[in-house]
Amino acid sequence: MTDKQTQLMNIANNDPSVPPTEQSRHLGRRCCCCLFRTFWVILVSIIILICLIILVSYIIIQPRSFKFHVTEAKLTRFNYTANTLRYNLVLNFTARNPNKKLNIYYDEVEGHVLYHGVRFASTDVITWQNSFRQYTKSTNRMSGVFSGQRVIVLDHNRASDLEEDKRSGIFHIDVRLYFTIRFRLGDFIWNSDIKPKAKCGLKIPFSSNGTTVNEFRPTKCDVDF
Repeated sequence: MTDKQTQLMNIANNDPSVPPTEQSRHLGRRCCCCLFRTFWVILVSIIILICLIILVSYIIIQPRSFKFHVTEAKLTRFNYTANTLRYNLVLNFTARNPNKKLNIYYDEVEGHVLYHGVRFASTDVITWQNSFRQYTKSTNRMSGVFSGQRVIVLDHNRASDLEEDKRSGIFHIDVRLYFTIRFRLGDFIWNSDIKPKAKCGLKIPFSSNGTTVNEFRPTKCDVDF
């Protein structure tokens, strides 16, 4: 029997209607489909596993945002003449960590004060010199001093609001605080790409010669992550 006859018999035994080249092509396609299907099964399994790890970690850790309050405010100077604001303001804050497992490192806290949307002073409330670690279920105090003068331009409406505040003896001042913090869980410390900020709308009574007509009420700030 010749080689050609042997080849024809082999083709007939397999599939006479399909040439050998087409059989190889179909087999290659099936292999590619199997590899593609396996890849997606593995990928979906990894995604599901990561989601489960995150969910379980969240349930165990139960992370909560810290609470921030302005507990005291003393305004002893707030004069606006010739487009220049002269001011002296001292603010005391409290930060509470309500978490049961997470510690918080306050690396930096930057404070800004505004009068009807116009920023007139800034200060570093926390720097690397007085940064601290806040343990679970604890409260820490910090303070900011805003003193000096700044050239600002108040439009007619803001100037009218200033005169009204002078008559009432209570000034409406907003505080913005920007935090650089880290979290600690056990011995693991990680940096947070999210830098929270706090907004505090204050009604601060003017203090003259150490006395105030009205008493400042502690104010809760809105913390945004």
